[in-house]
Amino acid sequence: MTYQTQLRPWCIVRQLSEKQCTIVERFRRYQDADALLQLLRQQTPGSKFAVTFEPPAAIAAKPAH
Repeated sequence: MTYQTQLRPWCIVRQLSEKQCTIVERFRRYQDADALLQLLRQQTPGSKFAVTFEPPAAIAAKPAH
């Protein structure tokens, strides 16, 4: 877990399948994440995106790949 990751808890997540998703980008503020989310939905209407909050404690608990 990097310091930059801790500073950016708001994530845009793209759902690939029912059990798979990937983080597209991280943000410090919800408003920034929501603005990009709206743009992504316009650019790729067939894809599913969502804004999620991932607190630093949850990031620290994930194993490194």
